[in-house]
Amino acid sequence: MNTNSNDKPRVLLALLPFWTPQIPPMGIACLKSFLSERGYSVKIVDGNTQDSFNELYHRYVDTLKVWIPEENRGNFYNVGQEVLENHVTAMLNRCDDKDYYDLLGLLIKENFYMELARENLEELNNIAAGFFQLLEEYVLRLLDQDEPDVLGLSVFRGNLGASILAARLAKQKNPGMMTVMGGAIFSQSLGLGTRDLDYFLETTGGVVDALIIGEGEHLLWQLLEGKLPAGKRVYTQDDADGRLLDLAQAPLPDYSGLDLAMYPHIAHYGSRSCPFECSFCSETKYWGKYRKKSVPQLVEELSLLSNRHRSQLVLMCDSLLNPVISPLSAAMIECGESIYIDGYLRVSKESLDRSLVYQWRRGGLYRARLGIESGSPHVLDLMEKRITLDEIKESLVNLADAGIKTTTYWVMGHPGETEEDFQQTLALVEEMKDDIYEAWCSTFHYFPTGQVNSGQWEPYSHLSYAESYRSLLVSLPKTLDLEPPRQEAFRRMNRFVNFCRKLEIPNPYTMREFHQADNRWQTLHRNAVPALVDFENTDRRIDENKYITEPVAARSALPDDGDFGF
Repeated sequence: MNTNSNDKPRVLLALLPFWTPQIPPMGIACLKSFLSERGYSVKIVDGNTQDSFNELYHRYVDTLKVWIPEENRGNFYNVGQEVLENHVTAMLNRCDDKDYYDLLGLLIKENFYMELARENLEELNNIAAGFFQLLEEYVLRLLDQDEPDVLGLSVFRGNLGASILAARLAKQKNPGMMTVMGGAIFSQSLGLGTRDLDYFLETTGGVVDALIIGEGEHLLWQLLEGKLPAGKRVYTQDDADGRLLDLAQAPLPDYSGLDLAMYPHIAHYGSRSCPFECSFCSETKYWGKYRKKSVPQLVEELSLLSNRHRSQLVLMCDSLLNPVISPLSAAMIECGESIYIDGYLRVSKESLDRSLVYQWRRGGLYRARLGIESGSPHVLDLMEKRITLDEIKESLVNLADAGIKTTTYWVMGHPGETEEDFQQTLALVEEMKDDIYEAWCSTFHYFPTGQVNSGQWEPYSHLSYAESYRSLLVSLPKTLDLEPPRQEAFRRMNRFVNFCRKLEIPNPYTMREFHQADNRWQTLHRNAVPALVDFENTDRRIDENKYITEPVAARSALPDDGDFGF
């Protein structure tokens, strides 16, 4: 066994493809810093920044795109990646050619509602086979170079197949190596108490030694120290006496060893979990009790990270910035350091206050990622969003006038959504188009565990694919027998994307598209934040946020009711 000077095992933590590399992998960077403080030698790697994997990914989706009619594409790269991730897992478990190709055809039919010829499926199969060859070479090279005693894998829906293969390769190379998995998939698709998790455990015996569900720092440390209950493979916070990380004592994420030039942002966080519980969300189920750092601690950490990595653009991975953004922006203004913050924001009373939003802009708020979800009051109520259309409109106006990019997220096909509700969504988008930097949509996804309303929806659920395909996919997605049907949700997503395209509202994916979106935003809004490309020159500090002033005349999204408001 390879050990460091403290006789502790060497740990390799990996995030494997496919996961869009917008930020360095903060989850395993946090684990690295936590374990390093306790004497462990830890290396982290992100396979998603490897050119060979990126080229293969684009080859797959670009090939698929040729065969999909434009009216069926919708949010194509998002849906295309779902096809690819399921294809990869199916190829890993392939035994019978007929079942395998039947499933590939179903993956296309269930996601794009059309059929492909066998020769098309074989072409996709050849590309996916190339991925496995690259992946095997990559993983074996890592194991040869680092000779870890422990391989930890961060698992999402997009890299389940790749992660299982890596664990198999690790055990083939060194049967004594401990293999550990954690990540969001184990609170959703492979949640506790589900047939999916039971099957995963049955088929990965001797390959995956331990699963960590939920916050990982204390659980992984105690597992390595041999302090968790013996004879188990699945560990939750209950096995650590419910102990959660004290964020006041949490070390900075350790990104050393990663090529940070491969990412447009660095990543950080000021809180974990969420103070709200929207029906379809899993944040509170995964992280537990909401916790946040103090503002002085967060200011110091942002300054350290920005200076250490020579990056002014930070993506905050908090589920919501609302609880900290006002005091944080005030503190950033006071300290005089320009750090540009990208993060998730909820429409709230604070975003209705134009002066406060301008303070956010001067304090560095760069982009607000707003979960608007729907333009229908009825659907917003079903989702427990607790916001109104007027509040959405006024918030978009205030943020856009201050120049802050507004990335808006929309969900098509939430249970109970009608055609009238959908039309209200389109009407809202059209009315506010100039104040929307980006419109990103997806169809509603149901998970048997993890979501706030999982239990409420479970009686209406059924498998999207036949049970016979479990041996290929491991985790079988479920669909709800509620209105609207899944196919209608996909139609609405396609209609939404095409509608936004006609309105010239972007949904950028490549750097070229981001450049075009930034040019549009700067044309529309005089206070527009710098373009993404402006941050590529790390030798020049940008500080235009300090000089943003609030205009005297306010623009409102609310209707003018006359001089006296009658």
